[in-house]
Amino acid sequence: MREFKVVVLGSGGVGKSALTVQFVTGHFMEKYDPTIEDFYRKEIEVDSTPCVLEILDTAGTEQFASMRDLYIKNGQGFVVTYSITNHQTFQDIKTMKDQIARVKGTERVPILLVGNKVDLEVQREVPTVEGMALAQIWGCPFVESSAKNRMNVNEVFAEIVREMNLKSHAKDREIPIINLSMPGQKPISPTIQHSLRVDILYYDAYNYYNMYCPESWHVL
Repeated sequence: MREFKVVVLGSGGVGKSALTVQFVTGHFMEKYDPTIEDFYRKEIEVDSTPCVLEILDTAGTEQFASMRDLYIKNGQGFVVTYSITNHQTFQDIKTMKDQIARVKGTERVPILLVGNKVDLEVQREVPTVEGMALAQIWGCPFVESSAKNRMNVNEVFAEIVREMNLKSHAKDREIPIINLSMPGQKPISPTIQHSLRVDILYYDAYNYYNMYCPESWHVL
């Protein structure tokens, strides 16, 4: 059975632990207790395929920020979380995609952006469209959730598994861009090479989702 290492990232107090514990145990953590590092393991089935998730719930407080590179280095997929009731937590995670890409050495990393605490709608400070816009910039899925009422809790972890499968599939199928110019001709420009690679990856993603989970294929 395939195993995936998932890292839950975000500022302190956004509900990372509550989200993870609700998913793993089915219980809601009423009391906020700042996490240093907690590890969970759960077997699930995503799109009729069983797998095991190893979930690392990380510290969100600034004093442990120096440990983040280590978390990222050991992770395969990343659930980047903010609270819809606190706009500062949304600002805090805006550079996280760049940090993940830097540590992993690639832009193509499985990431899911999560706006948590939607049960506190009357306290909302981050509009849904802001989360959607950031997800489009990052090129990743986006979901809003509530650890308290279990809204989209299972979907969060199922979706990050899909992202890890997708990125792994794309990596295996990646076609290297070579210089197609004839001897003596001007080489293909980096811009055109990048465009070719993007087209290949989009085609690969489209085929993957249509083959394995057609009901999940959508564009933000």
